[in-house]
Amino acid sequence: MTMNNDFDVLVVGGGGSGLAAGVSAAEHGASVLVLEKLPDLGGTTGIAVGSYTANRTAWQRRAGVQDSLDEHAEDAGKFAPPEIEARNNAEMRRWFLSLGADTLDWLAGMGLSFQGPNPEPPNRKPRMHNVVPGAKAYIAALQARLARLGGQVLTNAEVVELLAEGGRVSGVAARLNGNKQVFRARKGVILAAGDYTNSPEIIARFKGERFREIEGINPHSTGAGHLLAESAGAQLTNMDITYGPEIRFVAPPGRTFQQLLPAHGPLAKLMGVVAPRLPGFMLSAMIRRLLVTWQHPENALFDDGAILVNRRGERFCHETTPLEREIAIANQPGKIAYILLDARLVQRYSAWPHFISTAPKIAYAYAADYLRLRPDVAFQASTLEAVAAQRGLPAQALQKSIEHANTERKTGSLPQLGPGPWLLLGPAKAYFTTTEGGVVIDRNFQALDRNGEPIAGLYAVGQNGLSGMVLWGHGLHIAWAITSGRLAGKHVASQPDRIA
Repeated sequence: MTMNNDFDVLVVGGGGSGLAAGVSAAEHGASVLVLEKLPDLGGTTGIAVGSYTANRTAWQRRAGVQDSLDEHAEDAGKFAPPEIEARNNAEMRRWFLSLGADTLDWLAGMGLSFQGPNPEPPNRKPRMHNVVPGAKAYIAALQARLARLGGQVLTNAEVVELLAEGGRVSGVAARLNGNKQVFRARKGVILAAGDYTNSPEIIARFKGERFREIEGINPHSTGAGHLLAESAGAQLTNMDITYGPEIRFVAPPGRTFQQLLPAHGPLAKLMGVVAPRLPGFMLSAMIRRLLVTWQHPENALFDDGAILVNRRGERFCHETTPLEREIAIANQPGKIAYILLDARLVQRYSAWPHFISTAPKIAYAYAADYLRLRPDVAFQASTLEAVAAQRGLPAQALQKSIEHANTERKTGSLPQLGPGPWLLLGPAKAYFTTTEGGVVIDRNFQALDRNGEPIAGLYAVGQNGLSGMVLWGHGLHIAWAITSGRLAGKHVASQPDRIA
C-alpha cells in the first residue's frame, strides 16, 4: 500500500499525549499521521497504573465532593520539596488544572470508565480517578477513536529530524525499515515523544554525571522529542528536575495482571460498571496487586534496619542516606540490589501502620502480599543459607554483611539484625520515574525559542511540553498528557495550510 506523505498534522509519538492530539485533530477535520518508533502504541501511559487527577469532576459531584480550582492549585504545590516547587510555572499549572475535568468527560465519551474519586494526601479533597481496568484502556480507546476518524498510524517509524521550509517547521524525516522517509505537515508538527528518564546523555548533561548510570522506568524514554525541539531552536527548562531516583523492584516476567485485563469490548465495559460498586476490600485487593508491581518500597524499611546487598552478597552503602543510596545501587553489578529483613522486620511489616509499599489511603502491601503476589522478588526462609541460595547470592558474603551492619549498630540506635526467618526482596534497581524538564510553550502549545518567540509549525505536548510545570503526585502527568494533546490537536487543526 502506498501512503500519501502529506498530512495536515503530524504527531511524533504514540503514547497518551500523542494519541489524544491525533484524535482531537481528526475530530476537528484534520488529516493526521501518528508516528511511533516502537512496534506498539502506548508509551509510558500504556505501562502506568492509570490514575487521572482533576477537580470539579462529574465523579466528584456524584460522590458529593465540593471542590474548587483554588484548593487544587494550592494542594498541587504540596507534593514536591520546597526547593523544587519554587521552580514551578504556577500560572501554567493553574491553567492546566482548570481544564482536567473537561478532558475526563471527553474520555468518558469514548466509553472509558473510571473508579473514584479517591483520596491522595496532601490533597484535601479526593481527586484521583482510576481508569478501569488500567492505563492501557486509554491507549485502546484513543487508538480505536483515531481509526474511526480516519487518522493513520505508523509504528516502527522513528522520527530523526524536523524539516523546515519557508521559515517554519514543515515536516519530519523518519526511519522506516532502515530507510529515511519524509512526511510533510500542512498545519503543524506536534511533539509527543515522552520524557528522557532513560537517556544517560541528557541526564548527565543537565542533572550531573554521577546520575548517568540510573535507568528510567520506561526503557524507551530517551528524550527524542526534547532533542528534536532543541534542534529547531526551542527553549528547554527545568531539565535537571526528576522524580527519583527511587528504588523499585524489577518488573515481573511476562505480561502483568493489569496488562491481561481487557481494555475494550463488552467485558471492559462490564468492569467499568462493576468496579465502582465493588466492596472496599475487593477494590483494595485489585489495587494491591498493581502496587506490588509498580510502587517503590518505603524508606521506613531502611530507617527500621533493613540492609541492602548486591549480587555478591555485599553491603555497599549506608541505607538510610537517600539519593546516595540510589546512586550506589546503580553502580553495583548489573545495577541490582536486594533488601534483607530479619524476623523482627518481617513481623513489623506485616500489619498497619508499617507497610512495604502503598497507594496512599487506598491500599497497603505488607510482607505477605509480596510473598503471595510477587514470588519473583520475594523469598522467605528460616536460614540465611536458604534465602541466599534461592537468589544465587554467596551465603558467606551475606553473613559478613550482617556482621558488618551489626558492628556498626553497637554504637547506634538500630537493633541488631537476626535471627531469622529472613525475607529477601529483590532484585531491585534505582530508577527515574519521570522527568519534569520540557519545552517552553504558550497556551496554544506552540514551542517557544530562547527569546520567547513562537517557532512556526512546531508544538509540544505531554512530557515534551511541560513548560516548567512541576506535576508531582499521582495522576497529574496523565491528566496533562491527555489534556494537552486534546487541546493542541484542536488548535493545530484550526490553523491555515502553510505548505502547498
